[in-house]
Amino acid sequence: MMKKIMTPGPTQVRENVRMARSLATTNPDLDLEFYEYYKDTCELFSELLHTDNVSYILSGEGILGLEAACASLTEPGDRVLVLDNGIFGKGFADFVNIYGGKPVLYTADYRQDFDVNALEEYLKQDHDFKYAAVVHCDTPTGVLNPIETICPLLKRYGILSVVDAVSSMFGVDIDVDTCQADIVCGGSQKALSAPVGLTMVCVSDDAIRAMEQRKTPIASFYANLLTFRDYYKNKWFPYTMPISDIYGLRTALENVKADKEIHQRHAKIAAAVRTAVKEAGLRLYLKKGYCATVTVVEVPEGVDSAELLTIMDNKYGVMIAGCFDFLAGKVIRLGHMGENANVADVTLMLDALDKTFADLGYSLKASMKDVFVREIN
Repeated sequence: MMKKIMTPGPTQVRENVRMARSLATTNPDLDLEFYEYYKDTCELFSELLHTDNVSYILSGEGILGLEAACASLTEPGDRVLVLDNGIFGKGFADFVNIYGGKPVLYTADYRQDFDVNALEEYLKQDHDFKYAAVVHCDTPTGVLNPIETICPLLKRYGILSVVDAVSSMFGVDIDVDTCQADIVCGGSQKALSAPVGLTMVCVSDDAIRAMEQRKTPIASFYANLLTFRDYYKNKWFPYTMPISDIYGLRTALENVKADKEIHQRHAKIAAAVRTAVKEAGLRLYLKKGYCATVTVVEVPEGVDSAELLTIMDNKYGVMIAGCFDFLAGKVIRLGHMGENANVADVTLMLDALDKTFADLGYSLKASMKDVFVREIN
């Protein structure tokens, strides 16, 4: 059985992206035309984020971009503000520690987005930070943080910003210039709907200047963003580019550019899913701050999450996700991002979920599929 992948990344991949990855390739280190292609693809990525800031495509899963941002900015002893209202947000502290920085956690309610007024009060008392790390959409809970107000606030205090937008990018509109974000990281396998394997970073002049003015060398080669700084002028990549993956990525970016309703569709589908979950008598994990790419649902008492996921997968051929860390076994995550954000596939997912709860002997107050179809039409 061909499984329907409805996880919050990786997502389904459109046929034209798959076909682009199968094209004959050249030697990306030596072919000058590929340097043009890579540069054009990076510029298309920046364009879709509404900025002229330079962007780079790195060979590695999305987490590489997060580590590269921290590796490139962090010097031993630097105080770094880690905005923590989710598992991935808190995880930035690990990268800061690895490169000798001193992470300072600003911990807030994991069930809602950041209160920017409260953050401002905190910064009035302590703002001696080189940069701050914030997750736009923290996938384990699905919370969407308001980077459009957080990053300008940080900038007013002279604090650079690193934004993990891996799970939000292209499902939620991101205007880098309006946000004044310094490094924004994305991944190929989420709402962009290309296969796993690439990370994209968009870097401001302020961030590049901070890297160039370091007193100590960047303690990495592969995670050093400065190694890409002169790739086009010198016609030299720091390592051999995964050319087939980049062909696929380019096609996926062109798909996004051609889809004029992409953000509205994500928002409409997400709202309908949340309504369906609530009318069925289930509880959303979040109180507020919902992202349009993933819905996180509490597993009701008496239901085994592992059994639920197994039935969905094996009996109905629909793959959704559980969670990890302190949420292991407590929630399920419904992905509706990128190629998954369409009415037919979300209807199929919710129908399978209705049937799975019935198989488990758990009575819902309403059919999630029926409510979703009503709301979306």
